[in-house]
Amino acid sequence: MYMGFVGNIGFPGLILILLVALIIFGPSKLPEIGKAVGSSLREFKKATNGIMSDDDSNKVEDKK
Repeated sequence: MYMGFVGNIGFPGLILILLVALIIFGPSKLPEIGKAVGSSLREFKKATNGIMSDDDSNKVEDKK
């Protein structure tokens, strides 16, 4: 599965990004930010799956 730019960062880069986020936002805000990012990604995944399934069902109907 293609991971986008995250697949190219690597572990050291990810640690650096997390440390910068910790310095900028502080330890109390990081859980809230993580929860917001997670829910946004979940909604995006649902939307793209819905579009993909609609497209697949249209292809099946066209073949009939």
